Amino acid sequence: MEIKWMPILIMQITLAHVIGCGVSSSKQNLSPNFAVKIIQSADGDVIDCIDIYEQPAFNHPDLRNHKIQMTPTYDPTMLTKTEKETSDASKKQKEDLYITPTAQLWQKSRSCPEGTVPIRRNSRKSERKTIPVDNFARKKPSVFPHQSKENKNLNLLQTNHSLAVLHTEGYAYFGAKGDIQVWNPPVERDDEYSTSQVALKSGPHNQYEAMEAGWAVNPSVYGDRKTRLFTYWTTDGSVKTGCFDATCPGFVQTSKDIALGAAIYPISNPTGLPSVIRIFIFKDPNTSNWWVNYGGTVNIGYWPGKLFKTLAYHAETIQWGGEVYSTRVGTHPHTATGMGSGRYAAGIFSYSGFVNRMRVVQNSGVIKFPDWAIDYSDEYDCYSAFYMWEYMIEPEFYYGGPGRNPRCP
Repeated sequence: MEIKWMPILIMQITLAHVIGCGVSSSKQNLSPNFAVKIIQSADGDVIDCIDIYEQPAFNHPDLRNHKIQMTPTYDPTMLTKTEKETSDASKKQKEDLYITPTAQLWQKSRSCPEGTVPIRRNSRKSERKTIPVDNFARKKPSVFPHQSKENKNLNLLQTNHSLAVLHTEGYAYFGAKGDIQVWNPPVERDDEYSTSQVALKSGPHNQYEAMEAGWAVNPSVYGDRKTRLFTYWTTDGSVKTGCFDATCPGFVQTSKDIALGAAIYPISNPTGLPSVIRIFIFKDPNTSNWWVNYGGTVNIGYWPGKLFKTLAYHAETIQWGGEVYSTRVGTHPHTATGMGSGRYAAGIFSYSGFVNRMRVVQNSGVIKFPDWAIDYSDEYDCYSAFYMWEYMIEPEFYYGGPGRNPRCP
């Protein structure tokens, strides 16, 4: 089913004062020389354990005097009364027996000490005091395709981007979460990527603000085709701002146990147990910071509210699902970069891309199913989407596809 994107009005807002729960951070450049501890992962990654107050986030000009909030002021991961009443506890326990929680490969080696945060070393990154946002670290701008006879992308909401998502809007949202099955889809070229995420967005289509978290296969950012945990943010539709993980200043990390950009294991396969990551992005009402919770137990860190304009208050839309970037999206021949598992949405657990336990947080603060949601795909013959919700205790969303194939030449 297709929907038309409707521009979202920008609201004038006043940034809330950020309440700190620590001491002021200092500005230092990120370099192995500043690592308290260096961990060599079995997969080749190098993890630098950086003093929490020396992390790259504080090179952002808006965060020069920022005080670190070490923990959220409330715990939104607790089940609310509403969710308890609408969930089947025995069914949940039974499902959990067939799901393998994911970890990160570097954790097999050692761990970072208290007072530090793990930063994956990126050889592409300049070791200057002010870290530039290079093209490789930012998504390409997402703008409406021009309506012309020569343009082959008329079915795309965003040029060179193909989406297959579950979409909800109509309320002020203060959080969203979902369990995302982890796969390793093929990425054909080094300048292409495939991601699966929870995304919160606000603002007009060509200048939207966004926060995302999930898993990605992104050779241009990570230098390989491993499946990795990622976060992403932008304040202008990725025109001039935005980056993955800590490749630019902005995201403040507080956890010493999870490294953004690190490889995830195990990966799902059709004949084995499915592996999932549980992602929860939520706003702390007392500080306006947007936290990323991983697995229901670890608060990785947060985007300070002062980074945003409309998102400083709330999100206007939420999406769960997949995205493929390629200059050959919407063209012939199409890219063969896969989405999800690389298979079409089939409504079969552990076969295609899969998200369940979708929840949103609205004005009431209650964690609940979205009141309204619709599946959407830019290119249904290339990447499909299928939302199962009728007569189900726990709705499920399936998505994905192979890209180029006889249906998508």
